[in-house]
Amino acid sequence: MTVHLKKTLPAKATPITVVDRAAFQALAAGLPDATRAWLATVGFVGAADSHALVPGPDGQLAQVFAGVAHAAHPFALSHLPLALPEGVYKLDDAGLPLLPEAAALSWELGGYRFDLYKPAKRAPATLALKAGADAERGLALAAATAATRDLVNTPAEHMGPAELAGAAKALAKQYGASFSEIVGDALLKKNFPSIHAVGRASMRSPRLIEVTWGNPKHPKLALVGKGVCFDSGGLNIKGGEGMRQMKKDMGGAANALGLAGLIMAFKLPVRLQLLIPAVENAISGNAYRPGDVIKTRKGLHIEIGNTDAEGRVILCDALAYAAESRPDLVIDLATLTGAARVALGAQLPALFAKHMDTARDLVDLGLKLDDPLWHMPLWAPYHAGIESSIGDIVNTGKSALAGAINAALFLEDFLPREQDWLHIDLFAWNDTARAGRPVGGEAQTIRTLLAYLEQRYAA
Repeated sequence: MTVHLKKTLPAKATPITVVDRAAFQALAAGLPDATRAWLATVGFVGAADSHALVPGPDGQLAQVFAGVAHAAHPFALSHLPLALPEGVYKLDDAGLPLLPEAAALSWELGGYRFDLYKPAKRAPATLALKAGADAERGLALAAATAATRDLVNTPAEHMGPAELAGAAKALAKQYGASFSEIVGDALLKKNFPSIHAVGRASMRSPRLIEVTWGNPKHPKLALVGKGVCFDSGGLNIKGGEGMRQMKKDMGGAANALGLAGLIMAFKLPVRLQLLIPAVENAISGNAYRPGDVIKTRKGLHIEIGNTDAEGRVILCDALAYAAESRPDLVIDLATLTGAARVALGAQLPALFAKHMDTARDLVDLGLKLDDPLWHMPLWAPYHAGIESSIGDIVNTGKSALAGAINAALFLEDFLPREQDWLHIDLFAWNDTARAGRPVGGEAQTIRTLLAYLEQRYAA
């Protein structure tokens, strides 16, 4: 923990004066001549993600100036913990008053590193922050983000279906939730054939992970996360470059776990059901094949056009099962299509929603919270492109066009027409480093979804 919440801030902590460009211009005129001259010499003007160290008369560090985008930015201070000298710092009242949630969240994420295999070279600097509910919320959001990143960053050798189930079981135990799993051939007995079909070729047994929590009288909320712990592509094997980062193909499950943890931590008034179909899409003599037809839990027959479109195949059984309890809302999160990334890039998850007003609210909320997502259409006329001549639907479209829409339309077939549903096609990965967001696994949309759920289920 790099943020320490204190009733009284330590007097010897080094002060950080937080500014944006406008605030710095207003503040600069009142600074001591030597400080103003020093900041001019080093070129500090209050730009976001910039900082300047100001020495005292004795040559020791006396003050830090930090530039931010705005006072509520979730990564406002993220550029500091690994850039400042080790030690204890506090926010100076002379600067912009950062929201405590943003201060705690951004500092904590600025110190994040995945160090399971390679020890860190240094400890992050520590921020002493006034204790309070908002700061505690920021730390909870940071902890969920870090846990999500850790799951995605862990190599498949150490994060298979069983280990993913272990993470879900630990989360359930932490919050007094119920945990269960259906493993291996038991999936066939319990009528989850599509999950079994995708995962049967691996020596690591496929499974459906389930966590339930909350008052049964509260509105039912189902979260479904795609848990492909490694995706070779199956018999339609990927090339080397396409397979390189496929440890992250369980990023939807990791994000669903992160969101579920926040829902339980903040005690939202919902009856939560978390479902993770967890598999490894491997190759062996019993691997499912292109051209196979699989009968699903719902009774629809899927023709397999490509074994590398496995995510929708495992999700369909989980979504059908989720709908059986008639939830108020179903949300699925999945690293589902490359087409969504071609359209929107790594930073912007694609959102598909049954209701236009809900989608617009979520897009606006994501922009406000700097946790964005972008609305894409469930364009019904494209459904003809996933209809099969020998089954009900095929798991690939007739061309590469509208790939993300085709995948969403495929999933929609496994939910009742009246079921409220959000589908989020995300990347779960930072392909370039930014402040507080190192290259590697990432939590995407969980802060936005949490805020939306808090509004929807306000007590």
